[in-house]
Amino acid sequence: MNRKAAAIFAAGVTLLTLAGCGSSAGSSTSSPAASGAGGAGGAGGKVMTVIVNDPANPYWATEGNAAKAEGEKLGYKVNVNAHKGDTKTESDLIDAAITNKSAAILLDPANADGSIGAVQKATSAGIPVILVNAEINKQGLAKAQLVSNNAQGAALGAQEFVKAMGSKGTYVELKGAPSDNNAATRSNGFATVLSQYPDLKLLESQVANWDQKQGHDKMQSMLQAHPDIQGVLAGNDQMALGAIAALKEAGKLASVKVGGFDGAPDAVDAVKAGSLSYTVLQPVAAFSVKAVDYADQYIKTGKTGASDEKQAFDCTLINKDNAASYTSAFTLSK
Repeated sequence: MNRKAAAIFAAGVTLLTLAGCGSSAGSSTSSPAASGAGGAGGAGGKVMTVIVNDPANPYWATEGNAAKAEGEKLGYKVNVNAHKGDTKTESDLIDAAITNKSAAILLDPANADGSIGAVQKATSAGIPVILVNAEINKQGLAKAQLVSNNAQGAALGAQEFVKAMGSKGTYVELKGAPSDNNAATRSNGFATVLSQYPDLKLLESQVANWDQKQGHDKMQSMLQAHPDIQGVLAGNDQMALGAIAALKEAGKLASVKVGGFDGAPDAVDAVKAGSLSYTVLQPVAAFSVKAVDYADQYIKTGKTGASDEKQAFDCTLINKDNAASYTSAFTLSK
């Protein structure tokens, strides 16, 4: 990871610490641009709307906070809202952004198919939309779609899972929300690597919708069906942490290897403690900042300057060998 990316990650985490995770669906926060109307970015006090999923999850909180900081630095008034995966709330928030004459919208879409209408609505109103973290299943509506390289990250994680398992044993998988293309991309990426190891046997997979409680509950049910599970492959850290809690309750954590995905603060701490074998860091702060820069460019010039609509940012593996270098969520200390 280069120094510039590390600095961006650190900024996102500092904001997360200061702002906390108290936003709720349909709520918004805003403040005058740090440089004032017509400040460093020449935004003239224009409004930029940022819509994330659920800021109770530190990953999505960092996404909103990093975008907010960059927007304010460029001279915008930034509203940060949350749809919590609900397309109706998302649509209502888009309506609000249109009503307040937002100069641009940054959206982490609630649903690959179900969010297309909301993006179309904003685009028809003449407001550029930049998508972050998740995609929609239509090109040409959003001015850019910026995501983690989920296939690359999944391969990193699966390779580390193979190492942790010693290339053999039984395991289960916890999957993210089917409405999010990232869930399938990660699961397919895991399978591509693990299919090369015939002594690794997938016993069962369950959808836990990126949620820690669902990860806990699904892990409990799978333990009842498969009491001798040796590994858990989770599509994100929250599900992994839920699985760890269930394994602890069952007295089985010491004999089960668990892998995560996101690089969230609790997950990094779990890697350091040894309860989580690894996590895969998504550069959420980096692509959130870049999305704001693209929006700013589009407002000023009618073009983002991006070579392609869809752009993927590589992920980084965090394991016991380098976890100490991570001082906080989504950042390296060096």
